[in-house]
Amino acid sequence: MTSTHEPAAPEAPRARRVLRAVPTVLLYGAAIVAAWFLWPSSLGGCTTLTIVSGHSMEPTYYTGDVVVARCGEPQVGDVVVYQPADLGGARIIHRIIGGDGASGWQMQGDNNGFVDPFSPTDAEVVGIASVHLPKVGLAAAALTNPWIWGSLIVIAVGILLWPTRVEDDDERSQDDDAPAGPSAHVAVGEGAP
Repeated sequence: MTSTHEPAAPEAPRARRVLRAVPTVLLYGAAIVAAWFLWPSSLGGCTTLTIVSGHSMEPTYYTGDVVVARCGEPQVGDVVVYQPADLGGARIIHRIIGGDGASGWQMQGDNNGFVDPFSPTDAEVVGIASVHLPKVGLAAAALTNPWIWGSLIVIAVGILLWPTRVEDDDERSQDDDAPAGPSAHVAVGEGAP
């Protein structure tokens, strides 16, 4: 009688190992791609997250919106994040309405009736707005609010210091173990006189 089972190919265990490694490789690959696209410009990357504050860009952006800006070559009509040297690190997100990158761009907020007093060059433009996340910045602002943190600390201290009923339960269980008194013990099998 001939056996219908053939010996397993030597590549079968190797194929299983490769298939098991695929999710790990994909995860690491996704992490590298995410790091490439999300690496902040403050660390030499190309991405800047800006939480909108104020009304100058309404109706395009509202207070609390998060705008992801990426580096690139700005053009007239683009919304850009720029950092004027005169403001000491503050960032402004407005639209380019004229000018050029060498001599300076003319900037204006969509809701403003005047042109910005700053004319940033390409060196001062941090990035071009590419992704808009409405109201996400409100949660981030809440996390940085000292009143919220103070309230959470007060609640945590209150929970830690609040008296517990464990002590009362221990006393009650000790009372249950003690003899209840002379009338509580009735002998089994004894009849009444």
